[in-house]
Amino acid sequence: MFGKGMKPASGSSLCPILRPDTATGCEYLDAKEALKEIKGGRFRPIYVLYGKDRFRLQQFIDFLTEAMFTAEERELGIVKFDTAETPIDEAVLEAETLPFFVQRKLIVIRDASVLAAGGKEGGKVEHHPEKLLNYMEYPSETSVIVFAVHAEKLDERRKLVKTLKERKALVPFPELDAAQLKQWMIKRAAEQNRQLTADAADLLLLRAGANMQQLAQEVDKLCLHAGAGGTIDAGQASLLTPATVEEDVFALVDAIAELRIDRAVRLYRELLVRREEPIKIAALIARQLRIMLQIKELEQHQYSPQQMAGQLGLHPYAVKLAAEKSRKFQAARLGKLLASLAELDYRMKTGAIDKTLGLELYLLSLGMEKGA
Repeated sequence: MFGKGMKPASGSSLCPILRPDTATGCEYLDAKEALKEIKGGRFRPIYVLYGKDRFRLQQFIDFLTEAMFTAEERELGIVKFDTAETPIDEAVLEAETLPFFVQRKLIVIRDASVLAAGGKEGGKVEHHPEKLLNYMEYPSETSVIVFAVHAEKLDERRKLVKTLKERKALVPFPELDAAQLKQWMIKRAAEQNRQLTADAADLLLLRAGANMQQLAQEVDKLCLHAGAGGTIDAGQASLLTPATVEEDVFALVDAIAELRIDRAVRLYRELLVRREEPIKIAALIARQLRIMLQIKELEQHQYSPQQMAGQLGLHPYAVKLAAEKSRKFQAARLGKLLASLAELDYRMKTGAIDKTLGLELYLLSLGMEKGA
């Protein structure tokens, strides 16, 4: 997201701190704008990083760290606090203290109480936010404070948050949507002189979800395998990334649709070898069948795949696959399978039938169907 070609300023000279009066315009600071400033060797006295995307949030801190210090300076230049254990007063005092043996210091504060929405200001640690409010009037030229708030929102009712917002210190990191994640993965591969196809990116999203840390690891692994100038397609991604339980259950449902009961039982036994719980497997089968039934209903109302994805809260690629599978079933058969699974679930949970044996017998019983 931040680009590999961006080189931070050298840590050998003191770079200017942006004064509060330079922060005008939008009340929130865009991460790209902040990174551009940092790349140019200009730092704000306080950054408040928050949001559900912890991967990009941590990347921001790493980039800022690299911009402010040489490798040798980091141990002396970085001071960390956690508001769950230490009053905010101590972090302010640290910011006011001149650095030793380095020209500036970075104060990283992990926070879940002082700024976060839903955070408890009380508790075992007593904070005095007015200390930080006073500091913000005349911030130190040799300190940069970074709040890392692992919360989706800040409590904008608090005076401290309102003031930080006015100073344009708030940097939000919302989770990227599927399209943005796909674009990000393709760009990450391109930065390594590899081409990641759209289908391969879709498969990675299906398997790894929206976890950017895991997506980054998978993309980098595939890039290493492809080699310089290589292309990564869905086939390679499928072979080199771990399949999810949901995918295997999807294949099992596919076998049920085609009445290939031998394959369904084999897939079920493979899941058991991987220590997956029969009740969980049954629940996942029911979920896939329910999604297909919902898709059939939405198709009758002329919903597009994108609209269905939004309505069902699923990734568009998952909807595409489920829609293809649903064509092998009639709605009545899906309803019948769901009803029989509900009955099986009740019997397994009440001990009326052994869990492992019960689901296998259920799959075998489907072989007696004449079709639907």
